[in-house]
Amino acid sequence: MQRIGFLVYPGFQIMSLAAVSAFEFANIQLGEQAYEIRYVSETGGPVPSSLSMIIHTEAFGDPAFDTLIVSGAPDIRLPTAGEAAFIREAADASRRLASICTAAFLLADAGVLDGRRVTTHWHLARELKSRYPAIKLDEDRIFIVDGPIWTSAGMTAGLDLALAMVENDHGADVARAVARKLVVYHRRAGGQSQFSTLLDLEPKSDRIQKALTYARSNLTSALSVEELADAAHLSPRQFSRTFRSETGQSPAKAVENLRLEAARLMMEQGRHPIDVVARETGFADRERMRRAFLRAFGQPPAVIRRNAQSELVA
Repeated sequence: MQRIGFLVYPGFQIMSLAAVSAFEFANIQLGEQAYEIRYVSETGGPVPSSLSMIIHTEAFGDPAFDTLIVSGAPDIRLPTAGEAAFIREAADASRRLASICTAAFLLADAGVLDGRRVTTHWHLARELKSRYPAIKLDEDRIFIVDGPIWTSAGMTAGLDLALAMVENDHGADVARAVARKLVVYHRRAGGQSQFSTLLDLEPKSDRIQKALTYARSNLTSALSVEELADAAHLSPRQFSRTFRSETGQSPAKAVENLRLEAARLMMEQGRHPIDVVARETGFADRERMRRAFLRAFGQPPAVIRRNAQSELVA
């Protein structure tokens, strides 16, 4: 049985504990208590969240967990001297040490992230790098695994991190079954961007949103301006003008970004041949997709896949 510790403190964000569900449902799926969950804090006893919900905890004791996960807060919070000492002890004594969202600041302040690749919520990523220049920050990842250190982005990314831990411990089939029971997508890869192309475009009108939704659902189509304009019920000229005005991009650029997002996800989460990925996402051929990946990510598709797979087995 693996002992999973969740470190909380006054003002922690309750969404951090969503990750607990992955371990709970792994126990259910496996038909045994593969994971024992413990909640710990510096003083023990009742600890209020940022919304005043109370969780009962044990005082710090033995730091030798299988996995210690440090909860995030709504904003930057640094550890107390006792918390920092416990985090350092757990880093030495535990198999895995993890942070959810802003908890990366607690790990960094405790000195356990120096020289490590890490991530955190995109809104505070630059602040993390500014305060702790010895870390290797990647601000656009859902989660990152660097040896025994696991760090995740925003609060919901903690669930992706926990599912990846279940997969690492018990295999993809178990993790996939857990994800289905939780009714979440299995699973956003650690290398997946924190940003969504559709969210980033932020179209202001329903017609342009409808065209983008059509494009994402029909990536194998040519998705010409005329086709997209028809989906938006606008003339091609009016569509192009309105699209650029609302999104700041040309329709062609937006379509390429949608194709890139879908292709990267397929590369990270599956074993489809590159030719198949290129065809299914509308790039027509692997060379065209390779050039688009190099422009957008600075790496070819095969490297993106290899990096994602190495994170799983780290």
